[in-house]
Amino acid sequence: MATAASSVATERAPAATTLDPDVDRHIGAVRESEAERPSGRSLYAGLFFASAFLATASALAFLLSSSRSPGLVTVVALILAYAAASHARFEVGTGLSLPTALVFVPMLFLLPLGYVPLAICAGLLVGATDLLRRGLPLEKVLLVPLNSWYSIGPVIVLAAAGEARPGLEHWPVYIAALGAQFAADYFIQAPYQRFVNDVPFSLAARFLSSAFVVDVALAPIGLLVAFVAVDHPVALTFVLPLIGLLVIFARERQVRIDHALELSHAYRGTALLLGDVVEADDAYTGSHSRDVVTLVLEVSDRLQLNARDRRDAEFAALLHDIGKIRVPAEIINKPGKLDDHEWAVMRQHTIEGERLLSQVGGLLGNIGHIVRSCHEDWDGTGYPDGTAGDDIPLVARIVRVCDAFSAMTTDRAYRKARSAQEALTELRRCTGTDFDPAVVEALAEAVAAGI
Repeated sequence: MATAASSVATERAPAATTLDPDVDRHIGAVRESEAERPSGRSLYAGLFFASAFLATASALAFLLSSSRSPGLVTVVALILAYAAASHARFEVGTGLSLPTALVFVPMLFLLPLGYVPLAICAGLLVGATDLLRRGLPLEKVLLVPLNSWYSIGPVIVLAAAGEARPGLEHWPVYIAALGAQFAADYFIQAPYQRFVNDVPFSLAARFLSSAFVVDVALAPIGLLVAFVAVDHPVALTFVLPLIGLLVIFARERQVRIDHALELSHAYRGTALLLGDVVEADDAYTGSHSRDVVTLVLEVSDRLQLNARDRRDAEFAALLHDIGKIRVPAEIINKPGKLDDHEWAVMRQHTIEGERLLSQVGGLLGNIGHIVRSCHEDWDGTGYPDGTAGDDIPLVARIVRVCDAFSAMTTDRAYRKARSAQEALTELRRCTGTDFDPAVVEALAEAVAAGI
């Protein structure tokens, strides 16, 4: 059976609870866009889709005849129940799901089919009145018909099949209607988000997919209500307690998600702060770490790391020398080469870095094992664990190569900087022993491109 709207074009965009950087970035762009008064692309797109919906819904109301004549109380009750359900905005995975299927499905069997899309629009509009009182721009009303488009698909399917009473024998029709709802929702929302917020079609599908799963789960409940309510409309009240609970749970979940997004930003701020601590303690190490970040991100992009690994690479590059704050300054700033004892102390900085980050915990704590491995060699002769080859985390291998390149191309107390080409020649000479060959070549391509 067709189900409720699952949209990425509401006043709050879907959020991720997994701190996925790629999703977070698009969510931030959408939320920033939705927080502003519609203008430019968003206003034009909203006007286009809203006008198209109202024209389509009006045509359906005019063209589709019906023998149903529900009482005014039933119509008002359905619209108000739908408005209440629209307040339970569950952010599931990367999608936003409204449990309005509990009301939408009975609507399809109690109201004249041609008027259902307009009733959905009315329910969303009533549900948005409190948002308008809180200062939501009036232009945001354009999102109401935009988010009502999903209802067009199932109405057309059910109208084509005839206005039969609800029954399990019609299950193929209900499945077809469900598919039509999904198709209508995606083929309206995805182009809108692409045009307004530059959200890729694949990411829009991710936004909607989790919500579709929730809709599929709720559709049978709505259908059962319809079975009873078609003869006893008072049965609609059975779903009101469930809707009330869902509203409460949705608000609590929203608070947790907001905290998760704030925490994601806090991790980045903490990483930058720790980087500043290193820079204050040792000017070379601090500026060197910032240079390594630039190199690491470029290499990560060339190796096509996903958003999570790229974020980890950025943090690891920024913090790979954090353990040096526990190394005596006379060793860090020694103008000549270190003796065996001093090297033994210096080599502890990766272990100290892991320990310090584990004390911070959370996302940065997870970066600790990468920081520990940033001086491991491809052939297993590095430190502190002698890990070799693919057993070394890829992010650590990237930081290792970029760290070495940056060190060779920077003036040190005991030698002058080498040229970029000289540094690349040395990296290639040590490929297969110190460095991952694929990472070295990715860095060479980045240098050739003029980073």
